[in-house]
Amino acid sequence: MSENLESVAAIFGKNVFNDVVMRERLPKNVYKEFKKTISESRFLDVSLADTVANAMKDWAIENGATHFCHWFQPMTGLTAEKHDSFISPTAEGSTIMEFSGKELIQGEPDASSFPSGGLRATFEARGYTAWDCTSPAFIKETGKNITLYIPCAFCSYNAEALDKKTPLLRSMDALNKQAMRVLRNLGNNTSKSVGATLGPEQEYFLIDKRFFEKRLDLMLTGRTLFGAATPRGQEMSDHYFGALHERVASFMHDVNVELWKLGVSAKTQHNEVAPAQYELAPVFSTVNVATDHNQLVMETLQKVALRNNLVCLLYEKPFSGVNGSGKHNNWSMVTDDGVNLLEPSSTPHDNMVFLVMLSAVIRAVDKYAKLLRASVATAGNDHRLGVHEAPPAIVSVFLGDQLTEIFEQLGQGGAKESKAGGHLKLGVSVLPPLPKDCTDRNRTSPFAFTGNKFEFRMVGSAQSTAGPMFVLNTIVADVLKEIADELEKSTNVKTAVQKILEKISKEHRRIIFNGDNYTEEWTKEAVKRGLPNIKSTVESLKTIMDDENVQLFVNHKVLSKAELKARTEILLDAYSMTINIEAKTTLNIAQRQILPAAIEYSGKLGKAVESINNAGVCPSVQKRALSKTCELISELNSSIDELKKAVVVAIDIDNTAKKAENFRDYVVPAMNNVRKAVDSLEMVVDAKMWPLPTYVEMLFIK
Repeated sequence: MSENLESVAAIFGKNVFNDVVMRERLPKNVYKEFKKTISESRFLDVSLADTVANAMKDWAIENGATHFCHWFQPMTGLTAEKHDSFISPTAEGSTIMEFSGKELIQGEPDASSFPSGGLRATFEARGYTAWDCTSPAFIKETGKNITLYIPCAFCSYNAEALDKKTPLLRSMDALNKQAMRVLRNLGNNTSKSVGATLGPEQEYFLIDKRFFEKRLDLMLTGRTLFGAATPRGQEMSDHYFGALHERVASFMHDVNVELWKLGVSAKTQHNEVAPAQYELAPVFSTVNVATDHNQLVMETLQKVALRNNLVCLLYEKPFSGVNGSGKHNNWSMVTDDGVNLLEPSSTPHDNMVFLVMLSAVIRAVDKYAKLLRASVATAGNDHRLGVHEAPPAIVSVFLGDQLTEIFEQLGQGGAKESKAGGHLKLGVSVLPPLPKDCTDRNRTSPFAFTGNKFEFRMVGSAQSTAGPMFVLNTIVADVLKEIADELEKSTNVKTAVQKILEKISKEHRRIIFNGDNYTEEWTKEAVKRGLPNIKSTVESLKTIMDDENVQLFVNHKVLSKAELKARTEILLDAYSMTINIEAKTTLNIAQRQILPAAIEYSGKLGKAVESINNAGVCPSVQKRALSKTCELISELNSSIDELKKAVVVAIDIDNTAKKAENFRDYVVPAMNNVRKAVDSLEMVVDAKMWPLPTYVEMLFIK
């Protein structure tokens, strides 16, 4: 066991140009100046960059790297990279290994080949990548190729954000600025900055590679477009936290090793609720680093799965009828000197900083509920939200009994007491009393306070965390600005805080809900409270350009109106493209695999009917089977024709929003009709003749 512990310690961060490596390799004055540049958010001096780049190059080459790349996150939601070697030819015909500060700080990929939402025309190709020096560079091994990766932001020639990271970094600046204003007014004169932290819980499915390769729908769309329900699903509740299958445990070990080398603190792993579903969660880190790490987690899960002859499915709902996958985003605010601003302490009613920060988040979530909902709007997440397995599309906040009571006290003139937690006695002499938390957990809540952080549970498993997090950072910054403005005008801070919190409590208690979010009663109650219930991605994305949202991002310098409009266009277009690919794949499989198999089976039944008739026996069972099969074949054929027509109409629409609406209103229902016929056929066609691996095979054969 000690050898294992030593090996983990030896490999953790092995491939990261982290603080330990910099302290060893950079001259002392350069190291100090570089750290100061980061802490004070200043531009990196070119001469300083040259020294850092040289040290980074030497370290990378010593570790086998031959290339470097600027690693960025365009609006595809994936990562992008272009590899350049360190070699530089000399006049004598040999080469030397070079890497300059300029190459470290800035790159120039083609900006016209990525989604831009109209910010870039095809002929306007110039774009820039800029090093995010707050996220450590790292080495990645891909086969025999070893490359130095430099985390970057990506912008256009006119400095417009073309990626996920730029607005995230801007939102961090906005949150820091406004949170520090509030802290100074509340008497904190020691902290120098406030940062958002994030711990994303990554859910995923694992299936055998041989089944994946026989499913065109999984290969092209990431989800099964067909599949009859299994006789056994998750109703026995025996998969969640169950013993890990040996093959899965080996896969998880390989994933951990890869991630630990990259400095990703992979902490928790377990079986999830659905069969073949699992989760990996890291230790918290600064939100931009956590976002980079989550991209590495998703890439590593998929890469390592293939090595183990498995396939990792990150789509939100790869299998109908069992739980989909989410990515719970655990978010908090922490000062540079380690103070968690959402830590209640043992007496939260007396903790002024905590009450202000808690109330600010509650107001932000209620005020910008539609925007928060839009931050998780994707075609994949539409299958998951509000389907009694994930939070509903109605945004509400869970506080638990203790904090709800305190929040209500604030609305009545001030918080005076806190409910104590106590201890649990289990009635067994050998088991000690357990400390009892002051509140229970609520797994149905979309936005839940869980001890010293908020857990945003609506985020989809395949999503980048950057989008939801820059929205959350910005809306909280906006409310903190309101509070700071009030405090700076006041002559008595304590009285001003009391009035602010009382007002927030009275105006936003409607967003607090500690009950079961899955029930129809809550849906009706939410309507009474005036809470929005935006059920579809298209409907949700159209709210992004509401005036209050435009002003929010412009005021805090997170996104310009043009940048916000471009993102809306990109997201709506992505929805349409996703559904279009799914529709075309549905048609391909239905026409080329399902229909031929069903017709062949009906022919087999026809011969059986004829053969039994010739034997002088009434083939009643065979006739019923033949009649049912032919009826379903006819239904399938009709639904295929309807889907073809719907796709032709939708794809021809020019307006992005109207196109997305058409795909939602006509193409999706037409796809569902094809699926209904196919799934019914699966239940009657001879299993030996069925052309697709079934749900039973994919979910239960390890």
